Amino acid sequence: MPSSDVDPARISGPTPPPPIRRSLFLHSPIHRMPRAVLRQLLDQVDEETPPGGPDGPVARLERRIGELLGTESALFFPTGTMAQQVALRIHAQRRGRLGFAAHPQSHLDVWEGQGYNAVHGLRFHPAGDRYQLMTDADLAVIGEPLAAVVWELPQRDIGGQLPEWTDLCAQVTGVRARGAAAHLDGARIWEAQTYYGRPFAEIAGLFDTVYVSLYKALLGVRGAVLAGDAATVAEAAVWRTRLGGNIHDAWPLALAALAGLDRQLPRMPAFRDHAVAIATAINADGAAFAWPDPPQTPLFHVHLAAPRAAVERAGAEMIAEHGTQLFPRVRTGSDPRRSSFEVTVGEQAMAFAPDEVVTLLHELLDRAGAGGGQSG
Repeated sequence: MPSSDVDPARISGPTPPPPIRRSLFLHSPIHRMPRAVLRQLLDQVDEETPPGGPDGPVARLERRIGELLGTESALFFPTGTMAQQVALRIHAQRRGRLGFAAHPQSHLDVWEGQGYNAVHGLRFHPAGDRYQLMTDADLAVIGEPLAAVVWELPQRDIGGQLPEWTDLCAQVTGVRARGAAAHLDGARIWEAQTYYGRPFAEIAGLFDTVYVSLYKALLGVRGAVLAGDAATVAEAAVWRTRLGGNIHDAWPLALAALAGLDRQLPRMPAFRDHAVAIATAINADGAAFAWPDPPQTPLFHVHLAAPRAAVERAGAEMIAEHGTQLFPRVRTGSDPRRSSFEVTVGEQAMAFAPDEVVTLLHELLDRAGAGGGQSG
């Protein structure tokens, strides 16, 4: 083929995306570079550390999570999806019931391909308004006897909101009185504790089973832990094997989680304080709206008076021109003229002063054609 007929794209390949230099997004790849992660793993081992067994990283992690949560036992899972489905299946089989309830925006239903039904034959009852917290009244009107109720603390898809402690205790009491188990989707229990101000064991102690994520706020590589009484966890181990989750050489995932417990967990109160400072600055300015106001945890949503497509385009322009990323994904709502994105404050956001975030939001809105106008 003559050189003039050669498509340059076939030689050089697709154009790479513009580099991200700074990011407000907790899990931006620039914060998860392999060399840095591997250094953290090495800090958790010495020459005598075995890959498995009672002194291996996985067993150490399970004991540490169990101690933090005050449970009899804890079990590593490769994913939270598997851990939670196993917990719900066990509760269902013990009670001879197939239904469970959770908030309409429950991760189990919205983000996991309805695996609870496809794999385990369970039925989901959404409880309450998708934009409000679940209440005891919402749960009480469900007609079908339930195997379990799931609380996600905080409720991510409505801005990281939490029920007040007395309300949560009343809900759990009511559910148990109706014969159902209480399960905690505690993927972000580490953040929730900063609002409740109670020991992790007291929060976890409300529930029959608790799932925690090892990679969200802890910035591990991947994985989850399911905690509860010894009999339930032993049964969960059987299901973990049946579902292909009893993986060998899981020690790198455990080491990354142990590093997160050492490095990230002590900083959660500071992360929440910074989230409150950023949200306060956003709401004082008025061009955008941060909710909850103030944030209850290091997680909150920023609402914009601009449609998703325009905000996505503006965000891409900012990355291309100065390498600053504000979000990985823009959310829509019932009003097509508006959109929002999530902020979770961790190490990455501590490098952004509140007034700088406000300035960046003005730039984003100007580029999106919203002119930095008031967002209601």
